[in-house]
Amino acid sequence: MDILAAFGLSASAGLNAYIPLLVVSLLAKFTDLIQLSEPWSAMESWWIIGLLIVLSAVEFVADKVPAVNHVNDAVQTLVRPTAGAILFAASANVITDISPVLSIAAGLLIAGSVHVVKSVAIRPAVTATTAGMGDVPVSIVEDVVSTSVSLLSVILPVVIGVLMLLLAIWIIWWLTRRNKRARNQM
Repeated sequence: MDILAAFGLSASAGLNAYIPLLVVSLLAKFTDLIQLSEPWSAMESWWIIGLLIVLSAVEFVADKVPAVNHVNDAVQTLVRPTAGAILFAASANVITDISPVLSIAAGLLIAGSVHVVKSVAIRPAVTATTAGMGDVPVSIVEDVVSTSVSLLSVILPVVIGVLMLLLAIWIIWWLTRRNKRARNQM
């Protein structure tokens, strides 16, 4: 189950770096749902929690302001994969079951991939097709999804596993269908 939680937390960091970090910090501080081992237990510090609240608020606002949201995505290109790496490695017991290098690399790749799809494909398309009017609703949906996936990853990681499987099936179906259309048009 820990590996499913790690995947879900890393993916949600690709949408918003600070929400999953804050969720993990608060759940580790106030519940027994997640146990952070050293050095990751530093995330339970009030200083870190306070910093994550401030950074979450800054990103929430920055992501809703036209033009600033694109600058924010550029800045977050380094932050989100790093947050994904931290979350993957810090997930309960994963660091002891999997090589730290492998877990950090997996977190970087997962969060980085989600971030690239969001900032290079989805957001520019939304901005172009809606003249920027769709950016705020899409940003709010991203924040809700990041929060929901983060919570589900810790509370019900098997749900994240099922969602990942369904997403993989859908992507394969979509790619197959797209390839068939391309062949038929030739």
